[in-house]
Amino acid sequence: MTILKKMIAVMVLAPVLAVASDAGHPLDRAPDRSSDLTALQNGARLFVNYCLNCHSASLVRYNRLRDIGLSDAQIRDNLLFTSDKVGYLMKSNLSVTDAKSWFGAPPPDLSVIVRAKSSGEGSGADYVYTYLRTFYVDEGRATGWNNLAYPNVGMPHVLWELQGVRKAKFAEEKDPHDESKTVHKFAGFEQIKAGKMTSQEYDTAMADLVGYMAWMSEPVKNKRQQVGVWVLLFMSLLVLLAWRLNASYWREVK
Repeated sequence: MTILKKMIAVMVLAPVLAVASDAGHPLDRAPDRSSDLTALQNGARLFVNYCLNCHSASLVRYNRLRDIGLSDAQIRDNLLFTSDKVGYLMKSNLSVTDAKSWFGAPPPDLSVIVRAKSSGEGSGADYVYTYLRTFYVDEGRATGWNNLAYPNVGMPHVLWELQGVRKAKFAEEKDPHDESKTVHKFAGFEQIKAGKMTSQEYDTAMADLVGYMAWMSEPVKNKRQQVGVWVLLFMSLLVLLAWRLNASYWREVK
């Protein structure tokens, strides 16, 4: 019951992170990392270093990372920086009081955020991948940052040292629905300060991070799909046998 309540809370808080449809910015397709253990391990490292400071993943335990090829020793030596133990849940040390004071609201739990953000515009992975790559400097915001996927976001760009500082360029165009009005249309980014990574390296890192978050949302997905294939094969065989048995039975009756 407690886990169910947490999952409901995550779904309710998920819009705090972002709402793709509000921005109108097209989503970029996130690369599939579901079967790349090296990428998932790198994504776990990025998540612990850059996301877990504020966000929790309270439905996942550290020892679950064994499923992506990490040993308890590797988890303990590389991903645990406090008094946490391998069997503990992945919780942030940020207090609710501090979070409300700094950001206006507690950062949402990210356990199932990729699944929660799926929409008709794209998968949840597509949304988070686009979100993490479309921050730009905005002096009018309290945090100094804004985002194309989620305009006026309350979250600062915690990965700016990796990506660098970018400014968004906008062009004034006539509203296609009302020629008497003009609209702001995104016209590209201008790199103001280089980051520790090149643009391609940063995109790869974000693909790894999103891949890990997608895995974290449903760690048994690959196993479920494998079992599903075998179940469908078994059912197909069962249907074939039932069909032939039925034909044999009625042949004898006739």
